[in-house]
Formats: sequence, structure tokens, C-alpha cells
Amino acid sequence: MRIIGGEFKGRRFTPPAKNWPTRPTTDYAKEALFNILSNSLEFDELKVLDLFGGTGSLSYEFISRGCNNVTYIDSFPGCINFVKETAEKLDIKSKIRIFKSDALKFIDRNGEKFDFIFADPPYAMAGIDSIPDRIFKSNMLNEDGWFVIEHNTNHDFKDHPNCFDSRNYGKTVISFFKLKEEVKE
Repeated sequence: MRIIGGEFKGRRFTPPAKNWPTRPTTDYAKEALFNILSNSLEFDELKVLDLFGGTGSLSYEFISRGCNNVTYIDSFPGCINFVKETAEKLDIKSKIRIFKSDALKFIDRNGEKFDFIFADPPYAMAGIDSIPDRIFKSNMLNEDGWFVIEHNTNHDFKDHPNCFDSRNYGKTVISFFKLKEEVKE
């Protein structure tokens, strides 16, 4: 795993991932995602939520690019410990809040609003198709915020009323959402 841009560009981390329930976003998909985001968002102004955060790859990438307010959520203790250790090594503990929680329960109970929400659920997880609706029902996305979900080709959100773009990177698909009134054709 490596950070592909910003202050920590090129830094590599090796999670002790034997038997972990993670599937880190590929460098190819991550680089494509951040190319899209860098043309539309000011990273230093974002309040980011990283759901199903896994190894923390996306959280580190946002912080490396200037984001000072990242909330990381995962339920696997190994991942939580790894992200805490990495935050210590990078000296970014003041920029990331780390929570051990089921991501779907966090969505349903959360009272905060975010400018950018990223979800990278396990591809085989039941209920993936409900995640965008849960995000919008929870009212956790700021008015001009974005929600992005990484999924495989077994799921298709192009017809969702809030989906404004979907990009395919091999077996990985990244779908982009905004509040309905923000979605432009």
C-alpha cells in the first residue's frame, strides 16, 4: 500500500493483512478517483468520512493532500490498530478520528454532517445496494457534498436519482452521488 499524492506521496505501508477481511482500493482506481476529486474539491476544506475504512488508505490519501478532518470507521480490530499505529507514524493523530463501529450502524446513528463520504464495503456484503439510500436518508451529507461508493460490476447505481457519475476500473466501479437538487445532467 502506498500514498500516491500530497505531502506523504510515495510512503509505503505494509499492513499485517494475513486473514484480514480487507480489499484495499487499487492504486489505479485510487489515482483515478483523486484525479477526479482534485478537479472539483478543495481538500483542505473538507470534512471526510471514510466508511469501511480497512487499512486507512483513503484516509491517509485525503490527509496527505491537505484534509485536516477525517473520520475513519471500521469494525475489524486489526484494522483499527493498524490505522492508529500509522497515524502515529505519520504524526497525523490530530487530523483523524478513528472509530471501531459497524459502518451501517454508524450511518443510522450518526448525527454529524460531512462534505465527502467514501464507502468501500466488502463486495460480497449483503445490503450494498441500500447504502446510498441510507446515506441520503440519514441526512449526513452537506448540501454540496459528495458521496462515493466503491463496488464491483455486480452492482449498478447509474439509475439512482442521486448518482451523477460512475467510472469503471477493471473489476472495480466507483459511483458518485450528490443531493438530488445538486445532480446535474
